[in-house]
Amino acid sequence: MALVERLASAALIGLTVAPLVVKVNPNFNVVATACLTVYIGCHRSVKPAPPSETMSKEHAMRFPFIGSAVLLSLFLLFKFLPKDLINTVLTVYFFVLGVLALSATILPWIENSLPHSWNDTEHAISLHLPYFKSVEVEFTKAQVVAGIPGTFFCVWYVLKKHWLANNTLGLAFSIQGIEMLSLGSFKIGAILLEGLFIYDIFWVFFTPVMVSVAKSFDAPIKLIFPTGDLTRPFSMLGLGDIVIPGIFVALALRLDVSRGNVKRYFHSAFAGYTAGLVVTIIVMNWFQAAQPALLYIVPGVVGFVAVHCIINGEVKPLLDFDESSNGVEGQESSQDDKLEQTLSDKKTD
Repeated sequence: MALVERLASAALIGLTVAPLVVKVNPNFNVVATACLTVYIGCHRSVKPAPPSETMSKEHAMRFPFIGSAVLLSLFLLFKFLPKDLINTVLTVYFFVLGVLALSATILPWIENSLPHSWNDTEHAISLHLPYFKSVEVEFTKAQVVAGIPGTFFCVWYVLKKHWLANNTLGLAFSIQGIEMLSLGSFKIGAILLEGLFIYDIFWVFFTPVMVSVAKSFDAPIKLIFPTGDLTRPFSMLGLGDIVIPGIFVALALRLDVSRGNVKRYFHSAFAGYTAGLVVTIIVMNWFQAAQPALLYIVPGVVGFVAVHCIINGEVKPLLDFDESSNGVEGQESSQDDKLEQTLSDKKTD
């Protein structure tokens, strides 16, 4: 883990627990927390090899429709079934997911203090799931160690449902989502963001569905920030407003790394995300009403990157970029091939 990433992680931890001891401006808290989460998730997404699986164009086009179906289903469930029953089922589901996400998030910190053999997959612990004997699950010893505090923390979340526990799990989900999800190309990223741009506007401005589900859904799918105001004790930010644009920003960083550049397009994408989030907060406070954050974030992220590549005259290279064949490993292999070819030419001469 790089020093800058460690500092960003420490800042995120401090900002998350700060409201317990001091009053933190909720507007600043929303922007700083979301930006730090995106920054950390993006840098963790940089791997030695290109991702084995990326999102397809068809998946990107279907995503808003699937999201709409899920959102509407949850709205109807909360309307016609007891909320306590639904939230109990969701609590069990997110308990399991929370242990996995939190353990994976803190694993890099734990691995550095454990023997190297504990990270070795050759000495992994294998388990067969009850009633599913054919399903085998493997864990390294380091993952098991990371799972211990993750499990205790999730038990605390289930028992107390404290906002700090909610936010910690939400941040873990966000970081893991940005780290693990890959768009594959900027074309697919643009399709996904444009679809969710319309999705967010429709379900927030034209129906009560989005806001109703967000308030009824007692699970870490949103970050909640104490305001100190009795009439409106918490501000909220959905995890989708972090993860969805975050995976686009992460793609920009991996493009820079694959080309050997120093965070050229990452800076543009990250600045666009920050600007879009700031505008969201300004508009929300101006109208004193919930806002579809992607309405402002998507034009910020896509717009900043588009302007940057137009100025550089790199529109076609950006649109042609395919992560599955242009990863870090691919670049290194290409450079090695060029070196071997050069040496071969010299020997021939």
